[in-house]
Amino acid sequence: MAILTPALPIIVALDYANATDALATARALRGSGCAVKVGKELFTAEGPSILAALRELELPVFLDLKFHDIPNTVAGACRAAAGLGAWMINVHASGGRDMLSAARDAIGGDRHGPLLIAVTVLTSLDRPRLAEVGLDVEPAAQVERLARLTRDCGLDGVVCSPQELAVVKALGHDFLAVTPGVRPPGSAQDDQQRIATPAAAVSAGADYLVIGRPITRAPVPAEAVAAIAASLPGIRRQD
Repeated sequence: MAILTPALPIIVALDYANATDALATARALRGSGCAVKVGKELFTAEGPSILAALRELELPVFLDLKFHDIPNTVAGACRAAAGLGAWMINVHASGGRDMLSAARDAIGGDRHGPLLIAVTVLTSLDRPRLAEVGLDVEPAAQVERLARLTRDCGLDGVVCSPQELAVVKALGHDFLAVTPGVRPPGSAQDDQQRIATPAAAVSAGADYLVIGRPITRAPVPAEAVAAIAASLPGIRRQD
């Protein structure tokens, strides 16, 4: 199954509870050059059929299920996700070396498979919230530790907030940084704790930006994508 890839470094989060709403936005994004993200709520409600529907719209899909379990279980989940034609899939780096390596082995190391990235520290967590779960460290220190482990296990990159981009990109130019917590100027912070504007995130080294409500709630989502793309350093406006 051929994998679709995005023309722009923008991933639109389809955080909906059903396919009707998700596909309405997806149709509005068709041809914009972005990818879309399918998370736990939408995938649980609709199953693999939602990926097939998005592929029909020629939209690359980041399947954001954050697998975190024993190595064999995660390997099987990654293999199944790859079979759905996802462009990118992810796991939790805190699952450890054996789990990360099993995930990598499950989908192979060639460029014809999906990108495999690992979540480091959720953007909803700051130091006090990390301390509540037994990690009394700055988020950047934990991100660096988990990103280094992820790289050593052969994955393609990590998910990190804009504030940790420098420590991630220090691990290698080709090691991808996928960045949520991105808000255009004037947008609400919502439930994110560590945020930046799209231009600032790309300037700091982000390879892909995950953006939800500022695009999905816009009157014309494709125009919101184009406006964000036009604000990014090194990105040409699509005509």
